[in-house]
Amino acid sequence: MSISEFTENIARDQVVPISVFVAILCLCLVIGHLLEENRWLNESTTAIVVGCITGTIILFLSKGKSSHIVRFNEELFFIYLLPPIIFNAGFQVKKKQFFQNFLTIMLFGVIGVFISSSIITAGSWWLFARFGFTGLSAQDYLAIGTIFSSTDTVCTLQVLHQDETPLLYSLVFGEGVVNDATSVVLFNAVQKLDKGKLNGRAALRVLLDFLYLFSTSTALGVIAGLLTAYILKTLYIGRHSTVREITLMVLMAYLSYMLAELLHLSGILTVFFCGILMSHYAWHNVTQGSRITTRHIFATMSFTAETFIFLYVGMDALDIEKWRLSKLSFRTSMGIYSTVVLLILLGRAAFVFPLTAFSNYVHRRADRLASVSFKHQVIIWWAGLMRGAVSIALVFKQFTYSGVSLDPVDAAMVTTTTIVVLFTTLTMKRNKLLGFVLSTTLQNIVFGFLTKPLICFLQPNNTNNSASHGESRSPKEELNLPLLSLEESAETNILRAKESLSMLIERPVYTIHHYWRKFDDTYMRPVFGGPCRAQSSAC
Repeated sequence: MSISEFTENIARDQVVPISVFVAILCLCLVIGHLLEENRWLNESTTAIVVGCITGTIILFLSKGKSSHIVRFNEELFFIYLLPPIIFNAGFQVKKKQFFQNFLTIMLFGVIGVFISSSIITAGSWWLFARFGFTGLSAQDYLAIGTIFSSTDTVCTLQVLHQDETPLLYSLVFGEGVVNDATSVVLFNAVQKLDKGKLNGRAALRVLLDFLYLFSTSTALGVIAGLLTAYILKTLYIGRHSTVREITLMVLMAYLSYMLAELLHLSGILTVFFCGILMSHYAWHNVTQGSRITTRHIFATMSFTAETFIFLYVGMDALDIEKWRLSKLSFRTSMGIYSTVVLLILLGRAAFVFPLTAFSNYVHRRADRLASVSFKHQVIIWWAGLMRGAVSIALVFKQFTYSGVSLDPVDAAMVTTTTIVVLFTTLTMKRNKLLGFVLSTTLQNIVFGFLTKPLICFLQPNNTNNSASHGESRSPKEELNLPLLSLEESAETNILRAKESLSMLIERPVYTIHHYWRKFDDTYMRPVFGGPCRAQSSAC
C-alpha cells in the first residue's frame, strides 16, 4: 500500500464517523424543536436520550464491541467545547442583576463549593470502604469532592424565564457559572498536591492556590476584555469591515482562555470575565449589525458545544469496555451510586439554606426588599442537584488517559460519574447486565424530568411582578459625579467620604454597586466605550 493510499484510508476513517456524528447533532436539533413545548423534556435530556439510542444501535451493529462514533478526549472538552459555553454565559449575563446579587451568587458559587466538596469528600472516604470499594488515594477523594460539586443548571434555566423571575434566574444562572469556575479552580489546586504530604499545611496550600488562581485568572480576563474594548474603540475597525471586528472579539476571547491555560491558571474564570467585560464595553464599540451578529454567533457556538457534550454522555453510558473493566458487583455498584447521590443532596442542602438565610439577613439590614423566599430556595437547591458536562470532563481528566481507563478503580469512577449525571439529568440506559438496565431505567425519571413540574408547582403564576419576587428598587440618584471632586471644597469631600463609609457599613452590597456605577460612568466608559448610565438604565 502506498503512502497516499494509507493517508486516504485514515482520512476516510475520520471523515465517516464525524459526518455521522454531525448528522446526529442535526437530528437532536430537529427533535428538540418538536419537543419544545413538552412538559418533561428539554434540550439536554433530548440530546442524552438520542445519545443513548444511538449508542444502543452502534453497540448492536458492532456486536457489543463499542457504543461510540467518536472517542471523547478531555482535552477536546477543555480546549474546544468549554470556552464557547463559558464565554457566552459571561457575554449574555444580565450584569445589573448579576452584580446586584453578587454577594449571594458568590456565597453559593464559592463558599458553597467548598462546603459541598468537603461533605462529598468526607462522606465518600467513609462510605465507599463500607461497600468494599477501595483503591482510591486521598487525592482521588479530594478530586471526587470537586467533581461532584460542579452543577449543571441548564435544565432549570430552560424552564425559568429571565424577565418573569429576574431574581431567581440571576441567582441560578450566576451560581451555575461561578460554581463551574470554582470547581475547576479547586480541582486544579488539588492536582498540585503532593500525595505523600496530605496534612493541615496541604489544606492551607490548596486554599492559597485557589485564591491565587481565582484572582489572577479573573485579572487576566478583565485585562483581555478591556484591551479588546480599547482596540475596537480606538481603531473603529467596523468602518472598513464588520467581519474583522467580530473576528477580533472571537479570537481575543479564545486567546484569553488559551493564555490562562498556558500560564496554568483557570481558563474558565478568565474567559467568563472576558465575556462580561466585552459585553459591557467592547460590544458598544462595534456596529449595530455586529452587535446582533455577535450575540447570535456566541449563543450558537455555546448551544452546539452543549449538545455535543450531552450527546456523547448518552453514548458513553453504553461503553461496554468500562463496564467490563470496573468489575463491581451489582450490590457494590448500587451502593456507590446511591452514596454519591445522597452526598450530593446533603452537600447541596448544607449550604443553600444557611447561606440564603445569611444573605437575606444582610439584605434586610440594608433595607432592601431583595430576599429569597423558601420556594425559591427549594428551586435553587433542586437546580444545583444536576451534574453535567464539567463533571464528565473532570472525571475523564482524573481517571482516564486520552479517554481510556486502564485501571478497574478508575473505570468504576468514570462509570459512576456517568450514571450520576444521567440519573440527575434525565433518563438513561446502560448495558452490562439485563437487571442493571431494568433497575437504572426505573431510577432515571428523577431530577431532570421533574424539574419542569416542580417549577410549575412552585411558580404557578408567571406574571412579571418583580415586587412579588423580592426585586429591589433603588432610587434614582445622580451617578455622574466622581467619588471625590477636585472642584469642591475639602470639607465637602470629607463629608461625602464619611457618608460613603456609613453607607458601606450599613449597606455593603448596594453601596459597592452604587459607587462602582459612578466610577464606571466617570472613568471607564469614556475610555473603553459604552453609553453613559443616563442613556441606558439596562447596562
